[in-house]
Amino acid sequence: MTYTIKRTFAILFLAIFGSVLLYNCEPDPDSLGEQLFLNGAAEGKETSYDLIAYNINNNDSVRSDASKLGVAVIGAFKEGQFGMQRGSYYTQLRLSTYNPDFGANAAVDSVVLVIKPTYATDSITTTTDENYVHPDGSIAAKKVVNTYPVNKYGKAKINGAIPPFTIKVNEVTEFLKASTDIAYSNTNYAVGQELGSKTFKGNVSSVVITKDSDNSSIFTSPVGFRIPLSASFFKTKIIDFKGKPELNDVSNFIRHFKGLKVSVTEDDGYLFQFSPNDMELIMYYKYDKTENGTVTRPQTTYTFALGVGNAHIGHYEYDRTGAAFNSYVTGNTTTGDLKLYGQGMGGPSIGVKFPEATINQLKQLYQNDKAAIISAKIRIYTDPDNWNNKYAKPSNFSFVQKDKDSNGKETTNFTTDLLNLITASNFAMLRTYDLDKNPAYYDFTVTKSVKDIVEGGTDYTNKYFKIDMGSFLTTTTGALAGYQYTSRNFARDRAVFVGSDPNNAKKIQLKVTYGKK
Repeated sequence: MTYTIKRTFAILFLAIFGSVLLYNCEPDPDSLGEQLFLNGAAEGKETSYDLIAYNINNNDSVRSDASKLGVAVIGAFKEGQFGMQRGSYYTQLRLSTYNPDFGANAAVDSVVLVIKPTYATDSITTTTDENYVHPDGSIAAKKVVNTYPVNKYGKAKINGAIPPFTIKVNEVTEFLKASTDIAYSNTNYAVGQELGSKTFKGNVSSVVITKDSDNSSIFTSPVGFRIPLSASFFKTKIIDFKGKPELNDVSNFIRHFKGLKVSVTEDDGYLFQFSPNDMELIMYYKYDKTENGTVTRPQTTYTFALGVGNAHIGHYEYDRTGAAFNSYVTGNTTTGDLKLYGQGMGGPSIGVKFPEATINQLKQLYQNDKAAIISAKIRIYTDPDNWNNKYAKPSNFSFVQKDKDSNGKETTNFTTDLLNLITASNFAMLRTYDLDKNPAYYDFTVTKSVKDIVEGGTDYTNKYFKIDMGSFLTTTTGALAGYQYTSRNFARDRAVFVGSDPNNAKKIQLKVTYGKK
């Protein structure tokens, strides 16, 4: 490979490849055929042709190990089209130092797990307590709390109120293997006792506590959500193993303390995201310290390593009972499905292929009327009836071409257009329109793909396109990481689109602009 991806995601997962891949503007002919417009050489005429579009059922499963999990998703959300979707998260942890010395008579005061969801930085509420008394030493202090709403996908409110989640943390009792091992989102890993839980009301906060006497800092925490965990568990699991083999190296430790699971108990509300590498696990403890014959018990902290190097696994559950999804996701590759369902995190994908009749019509135009293809795009509309809601319309997609090699094995790659035209100034893989309206619609560029078939005779028997929620990912240098690297593995987006429905004016179509000399 010629690119570099730094574990777990130095990839800029939301950075689509500049404006080259995505435009939101009025349609233009791409540069492949723009020369036909020069000096009035040709007039372009746009014609619509049928496509065979169908749902691809991914069995509600997707790879969600550390190499694929740019962000973790937790929460739950249900609606009538797709049913219920719930996200949980498994993570290993490591000691920050091995064979640690916690001092004499060490006792754990408290343990806190901090998760740091993405949040709206421009919406802040500040509360100040000038009369705060810090409990450790009864110190007169000031406490300042800044609170922000997390970025939510789903129902930000239910019955007029932000739905609360009970976020709970369990010990994982099954070995999660290495961070480089493949893991899938529908795999359940065994868990043991609950280590802690806390009600989450959709906000995250930062805290700063300073002494009244000299304004020095007593406590500072960055923006996040803090979940208290069992102090007695960590005393038994960590402190009491001081000097034992379980704490002496990584291999022993990740089998001794196998990991944590973060989940919610509810089944409706919203989904929110956080970076696995930004999580913190902090143990506050005291120990006997002797100086000049005097014994004190200072409080200190021990921070566990939850970031790079650990197994991180997203776990996604689905309940499609009663969902409209069940009636349409049939995978009709002959005439197409009437409705198309696209959903990230293991939900369905969309397949699109050219009917023989469509290609034959275009070939006749080319051969008989000398009509050269200037532009070709797949246009797809969100369903104005079945996806008429307040959820944000998706704007990030991945779009790849599928085919078969000489041995009959299915192949995947970037589209011919993307591979050949990515440096063209006017090229965009995808253009989006009316995202704030109903319906929204999208144009996927397939100009060179169609020209190769119609004008070049390229075989298209096994060729089809696959559309997924979630953008292509880039490396730290801004280059595309590869067709297999997308945010589909953790994309919360979903939408219902109009498929190959002969009775619907918004059906998916191939829009071809051609010119005659």
